[in-house]
Amino acid sequence: MVTIQNISKFDKEHATAVTIGTFDGVHIGHRKLLTRLMNDAKLFNLKSTVLTFFPHPRMVLQHDADIKLLNTIAEKEQILEKIGLDYLMIHPFSKKFSRLSATEFVEDILVNGLHCKKVIIGYDHRFGRNRNADINDLKDFGSTFNFEVDEIPAQEIDDVSVSSTKIRKALAEGDITTANLYLGYNYMLTGLVIKGKGLGRQLKYPTANIFIEESYKLIPLKGVYVVQSEINNTRVYGMMNIGFNPTVSNTGSTTAISKESIEVHFFDFNEDLYGQKIQVSILDRIRDEHKFKSVDALKTQLAKDKAAALKIISSPRTTE
Repeated sequence: MVTIQNISKFDKEHATAVTIGTFDGVHIGHRKLLTRLMNDAKLFNLKSTVLTFFPHPRMVLQHDADIKLLNTIAEKEQILEKIGLDYLMIHPFSKKFSRLSATEFVEDILVNGLHCKKVIIGYDHRFGRNRNADINDLKDFGSTFNFEVDEIPAQEIDDVSVSSTKIRKALAEGDITTANLYLGYNYMLTGLVIKGKGLGRQLKYPTANIFIEESYKLIPLKGVYVVQSEINNTRVYGMMNIGFNPTVSNTGSTTAISKESIEVHFFDFNEDLYGQKIQVSILDRIRDEHKFKSVDALKTQLAKDKAAALKIISSPRTTE
């Protein structure tokens, strides 16, 4: 797959079959459309192309700094590449871009920009300034500009009762099982391993403290989770805590920290990960986060968490 950051850089020699959308999560509902796109592209000797936009339109038009998305751009690229797409076009979204009329969008972006010969789109897709054009307008444009429009009917989409909103809700509630089922893969967090206070090591549970740069990335409900990562071409498992407590201070008391943290303890792993970017896939949730009365109580619970994690890891359902 080739990723292009601006439509002006696209090679116009390639005629394309295009679908348009944010595709947040690239979940099993999205994949139905993407499979159709790739099959049709092969049939008509076209390049399968996803046209998406960044920043998210709500970030630009509504100044929604609190928007939470299932994928970072890099994660979305990673998932789409595994699916086998030819092109991922990430066009910059701006207020100026949002003011393009439907005619300008079709002519400048789809026809002149992507050399589009086929568009596969959902029945409820809207586009152009103020989103005032619909699937019927797109079909009219297709007749004018010589491209075909395939509509994914409502009943076909509704057969897969999945939406990015449902997945976000499941993650916010800590329901990893449902989220992973709808996604078709294990939900992932990608970030830089940064220096912590070394408190986990004092408890004999050293942790990798993960900093996620993208503030829009959705972080699941606070608690303890079972995770896996690929580090130096080796799969490793562990348990992850998301939240504020417990944190053990240098004096030995349990104290809260002011900022939510993501800390992963990998089992049977001793390599230095500081400064590395790692990706953690979440397999299951063990429990809520608790504040413990003593360090010994915390150590006892960590041992129970590890036992629970190892039991889950040994289950066939956790493997992809």
